[in-house]
Amino acid sequence: MNPSVTLSTTGLTAADVLAVARRGARVELDPEARERVAEVRAHVDELASGATPVYGVSTGFGALADTAIPTHMRQALQRSLIRSHAAGTGPEVETEVVRALMLLRARTLASGRTGVRPVVLETLLALLNSGITPIVHEHGSLGCSGDLAPLAHCAMVLMGEGRARNRDGTEHPVRELLAEADIEPLELAEKEGLALINGTDGMLGMLLMAIADLVQLVRTADVTTALTVQGLRGRDSVFRPELHEPLRPHPGQAASAANIHALLQGSPILDDVAAEGSRVQDAYSLRCAPQVAGGVRDLLEHARTVAERELTAAIDNPVLLPDGTVTSNGNFHGAPVGYVLDFLAVVAADLASIAERRTDRMLDKARSHGLPPFLAEDPGVDSGFMIAQYTQAALVSEMKRLAMPASVDSIPSSAMQEDHVSMGWNAARKLRTAVENLRRVLAIELLTAARAVDLRAPLAPSPASIAVIDVLRETVPGPGPDRFLAPDIAEAEARLVDGSILAAAERGIGPLR
Repeated sequence: MNPSVTLSTTGLTAADVLAVARRGARVELDPEARERVAEVRAHVDELASGATPVYGVSTGFGALADTAIPTHMRQALQRSLIRSHAAGTGPEVETEVVRALMLLRARTLASGRTGVRPVVLETLLALLNSGITPIVHEHGSLGCSGDLAPLAHCAMVLMGEGRARNRDGTEHPVRELLAEADIEPLELAEKEGLALINGTDGMLGMLLMAIADLVQLVRTADVTTALTVQGLRGRDSVFRPELHEPLRPHPGQAASAANIHALLQGSPILDDVAAEGSRVQDAYSLRCAPQVAGGVRDLLEHARTVAERELTAAIDNPVLLPDGTVTSNGNFHGAPVGYVLDFLAVVAADLASIAERRTDRMLDKARSHGLPPFLAEDPGVDSGFMIAQYTQAALVSEMKRLAMPASVDSIPSSAMQEDHVSMGWNAARKLRTAVENLRRVLAIELLTAARAVDLRAPLAPSPASIAVIDVLRETVPGPGPDRFLAPDIAEAEARLVDGSILAAAERGIGPLR
């Protein structure tokens, strides 16, 4: 049975969002939140019946904010707003992103600051709980006035229009999906159209998922680094704790060095290196791994801080203040979220870049300290992992292009009313690709380092490394003649996704930091 998440006026946690977006958790509405939403809606109804125009309640939108709308046309106004704003195009966005988008919009509606009727919030939650996923497209959001087009595609389904898929991922007519789930299509009232689309929910949802993925991947990078150090007969002395926190007190660096040091303990390969005493220093891609992975960790902490602040925000325009005032604001601007999305794409690219350099070193007989060229069984007849490194290089090259910030761009819209936008949605979309590429780069380093370590036999790696290689070898064979390599890369990537590689590494040494 799926777990459940309770939506209250105090909001949600990152874990709540991941549970609903990725694991299909149900969402229950706190009765106090429903009561608060009803109280605020009563105030909006009073404003709607008054003679004074109120933006979003009895006026047009954007550049048409000064146009008063007569009472009998206001439902048509809401329908027109949603239909016109559902203007996305391109590939479909992933189900987990759409679910996060809907949940985070429901969170803002439950805050009691948007002025919607309780039925709007309840219908949005019913969509989530029934597994109905609106079809949202890749392109359409400027990350300002919120993720307008993506959220409008979701609102269309609430109205019984647009396109959607069921829990199995099959598209059906929206009215059929709603009827099967016993959901009545909404007829939107004053203010409700804006409230459904005016938020940074898409970019925030993607930020929360990227943080969760990168937290796992930066620890995975410590595991693959430790394997590579042994595969290259490196030195473990540079990872000693006294060289990090006391000398350069970046917490991420100290954590990464501690992880790698722990993963290397008890390695006969490194004992042999120490006894040989022929090399004083390793290349930067080994020696400076904690500095790079540590910087990623520290930026992740900043990103987490921004995300947690955003999770407590009530983003809408106009917004209802506690004293009953309805006022315009600029909180829908995605700059704070867009910046960290861009920053994370930068550090993901650099983490992938240093991993690719370590991989290349293991394949070069001039730098690998005794390993065969490209780790091939019969160099010349066999190419070994030569082209796996090409694949890494292609992935890293794309990541460097994706590291170009989206948030430095702005194209004015809405007849220059919206003359500076965040492009935060674009930053989030490219970060998702960067995270996937990083996972694949680390999967290839894992394959390469495990093979290099195997080729050091009869010397063995550390116990933690043996546990990691044992898990990998359950589905990927060890050294031998050339074989179809793409399935092996896919298997290694799958082991990173399911967490079994990290779990194996931590089994004997405890949780990695």
